[in-house]
Amino acid sequence: MQKLFTFFWLFCLTFSLALAQDDAPKPITWKDIPTWKYMNSGTFKISPDGKWIAYGMIALEDDGEVILQYVSDPDSTQTFKIGFTNYPSIEFSEDSKWIAFKEYPTFKEKEANKKSKGKPLHDKLTLMKLGSTDKEDKKTFENVSNFSFNGDASTHLAINLTKDGGGDAKGSDLLIYHLTSMKAQNLGNVAEFSFNKSGNYLAYTVDAANQSGNGIYLLNMRNNSTSVLDSDDASYKSINWNEKGDAFAALKMVKDKKYKQDQGKLVGIKNLTAPVVTVYDPAKDSTGFDQDYTISPNRRPRWSEDLTRLFYGIHPLVLAKKEEVKKELDKDSVALAESEAMKKIMADTSLNSIADLKKALSKLDSGKVSKKENDADKPDMTIWHWNDSRLQSRQQVLENQDKNYSFYAMYDVAAGKHIQLQDSTMKDLSILDKEKYALGSDMQAYELQGNLDGQSYRDFYIIDLQTGEKKTLFTSFYIPRYSAYPRSSPDGSKLIYGYDGNYYAYEIASGEETNLTGSLPVTFVDVEDDHNVKKPLESVVGWSSDSQYVLISDGWDIWQIPVGGKAKAVNLTQNGRAEQIRYQYRFGLDKEEKGIDLSKPQYFRIYGEWTKKSGIAELKPAKNGLNPGATPLIWEDAAIGNLRKAEKAPVYFFSKETFNTPEQTFVADASLSSPKKITENAPDAGNYAWSAGTRLVDYVSDKGDTLQGALFLPANYVEGEKYPTVVYYYEKLSQTRHNWTNPGFSGTGWNPNVYTSNGYAVFIPDIVYKMDDPGMSAVWCVIPAVKAAIETGVIDEDNIGIHGHSWGGYQTSFLITQTDMFKAAAAGAPLTNMISMYDLIYWNSGGGNMSIFEASQGRFTGGPWENWEAYERNSPVYHVKNVTTPLLMLHNDKDGAVDFTQGIEYYSALRRLKKPVILVQYKGENHGLGKLENRKDYSVRMMEFFDYHLKGADAPEWISKGIDRLDLDEHLEKRAF
Repeated sequence: MQKLFTFFWLFCLTFSLALAQDDAPKPITWKDIPTWKYMNSGTFKISPDGKWIAYGMIALEDDGEVILQYVSDPDSTQTFKIGFTNYPSIEFSEDSKWIAFKEYPTFKEKEANKKSKGKPLHDKLTLMKLGSTDKEDKKTFENVSNFSFNGDASTHLAINLTKDGGGDAKGSDLLIYHLTSMKAQNLGNVAEFSFNKSGNYLAYTVDAANQSGNGIYLLNMRNNSTSVLDSDDASYKSINWNEKGDAFAALKMVKDKKYKQDQGKLVGIKNLTAPVVTVYDPAKDSTGFDQDYTISPNRRPRWSEDLTRLFYGIHPLVLAKKEEVKKELDKDSVALAESEAMKKIMADTSLNSIADLKKALSKLDSGKVSKKENDADKPDMTIWHWNDSRLQSRQQVLENQDKNYSFYAMYDVAAGKHIQLQDSTMKDLSILDKEKYALGSDMQAYELQGNLDGQSYRDFYIIDLQTGEKKTLFTSFYIPRYSAYPRSSPDGSKLIYGYDGNYYAYEIASGEETNLTGSLPVTFVDVEDDHNVKKPLESVVGWSSDSQYVLISDGWDIWQIPVGGKAKAVNLTQNGRAEQIRYQYRFGLDKEEKGIDLSKPQYFRIYGEWTKKSGIAELKPAKNGLNPGATPLIWEDAAIGNLRKAEKAPVYFFSKETFNTPEQTFVADASLSSPKKITENAPDAGNYAWSAGTRLVDYVSDKGDTLQGALFLPANYVEGEKYPTVVYYYEKLSQTRHNWTNPGFSGTGWNPNVYTSNGYAVFIPDIVYKMDDPGMSAVWCVIPAVKAAIETGVIDEDNIGIHGHSWGGYQTSFLITQTDMFKAAAAGAPLTNMISMYDLIYWNSGGGNMSIFEASQGRFTGGPWENWEAYERNSPVYHVKNVTTPLLMLHNDKDGAVDFTQGIEYYSALRRLKKPVILVQYKGENHGLGKLENRKDYSVRMMEFFDYHLKGADAPEWISKGIDRLDLDEHLEKRAF
């Protein structure tokens, strides 16, 4: 009996342990990921009163949801199924009483429709009154294209319905739904619509069949009256309200058979209660407007702030080909002739049979035959010339942009005068605030050299917007990075720009220039930038709203610097450089702000350079001339960011995540104290095992640089045990220590969270570069880093793999020629021959690689013929005989960044030497994998590769002996999921 009891007790204990193990978090598998739900943070919306939030929850291959929650009551959460989408569309009304969101066809419906090639599926729209459970306060609309509440008024919802059927009409039905009366009215053939800021007016264009009733209309939302502002046989487009919402501009495009483009006309409307309509037709202005040009549809017109001038784009007219003109001109006469001929045929009493009718119709058709003036076939070719400022490949990439390019022009309404503000000698122009001046620039004189060596120069001009007069500001102005580029004050009267390691202010009216930073006790040059550029400057935070100060970062602290007067520059943050805390950027909490209001508290994202902590600091306004310094409100071993404020309430939201905890959003008051979590991102995260934590590894490179790496522990880590490890890198990435990586299929196959969940340690070391040695720099940094990481006792030194993609792929392919420390390597899209790569083309942009090698990531001085030994020394392919590490390479045949031949060179060299290498190529794919089925496949293969080499798993057949071409389809079908 005792034995039976003991057996029963042991059975129960074993059964209980088995149940407990079943309930324990498990490693996530690749097959779990397609239905993994997560928050699309870009869809997170806050009601203007701060009382409600909504966000989209999506999955790669499953239907999504909209989550709606009353902020102060977590139990109020409502979930709405919305079908399959990557980016749910959600909007609150400005009065915080309504929410609208789209519903899409389900994943299964879309997949079935794709296979059957059925008719397009349509979206729906759900409108709900917030806080109401009344069924009448929830309504669904079918076949919805887009929608919008009417601004501040929040009295109506406009819904553009999907256009079905053919025809030449571009417009479709627009429903105007009255939120109070719950009644709808229909406006037909609407092509564009836009509410003004107050929401009291709706401007819309009509585009109907045969252009019947085409025009621009204004609907008064308060009394439901409609005004026809302009109507013609034309297409109306590009409605653009001014900021106040008391005027708008639009374009009117008219067909002209002589030209390839439409002739453009300008429409300006103001005084909405009794609309005043200005229509400017350049074709009728033969003295003021160059008749070789017309108004362009590719730039939206706009009013000046004082409503005295209209700004718009113009572009050259291009004559249609003779045969096209003739064809167009003949259309009407041919149609008329055909009509008359048909009348004669129908009136012909001698036609007694179908055969007679067919014979008559065939005679009619025979008269339609026409012939081109020149029937010779033209060649299809390109001419590459050494004086081309842009490579022909670059010109091809930019062809549509060049065709659609327009020059800024201005129309003085009172004077009835057109003024052209730029031409082909000044290709870029931006109109400054208050519209007193414009800043023009041109790089054509430097474009060829810049495309060769990567150094950027421009000429700058100031344009007086009263007269159109242009004066030179700078010639041959050097721009080591964007921070040097001139930018305007909020009042449009001043500029700030970077030159020769300092920032300067420029008073436009007087031409007075002031060095803002030269006398300060710190440098504003980014001394850590290791690219081949001269004195790159740290960033400008922004102008003060009164245009009297600029806020500039020195890389650590934020300085408030006066642009005139007797005030002194002040270090606002004070402790950044001293405590090695970076004040990285300012949170802009008011979307309508014009400059930084220094009378209000400012919030900055802060980051600990050596601790990797992050948080949010507050800068309060100075009192009695005293600067209180910065106060950290949040400072944690986590990634903190995305600070937002409700539009009309002091309610603040921020995000927080760690490497093993998904990003969540928290709500708090202005002090950010006592924050409360209000989202439930990745609701299934608790079912899976994640990394047990992170550690920082300090090390010194072989060249004496003090650096760090982030070590991510495997799930279920046990102190004292060693684990297989994958080393991953791309320049500096230790700052990602606290970043959550959503389980997914990346375009490179890499996902650190999936690896740590499956028992790997992951180590991410920093690399800094020495000029002319990009490959050796990786050796000098990565090997000491890995040795230091081994000292932690976490890494199994006999089972270390490395992986990188693109530039990281280059580092990987180079490292395995210099060390046998690694047991396996995976390199994605690697550069392998720096000499041949230098002269190839970056097909995604159409530009050459040489500028990248000399002034950007390559970090070489000069070309190979000036620096042959350095290029050869850092090229993996020239050291291929040293490789002993098994290599998995991903390189795609349509790679537009690193040419496919780079992968082939390395693969062929390794294969010739009978080194263990596998090249995986996905047809038609670019630099990273785009198609989901390919991303799935490579993610699985790369982990199988590391499992085999680092964990001792059985080798799949594709690793052990490869797959013959004839067997490939069957192999892929078996693996697909």
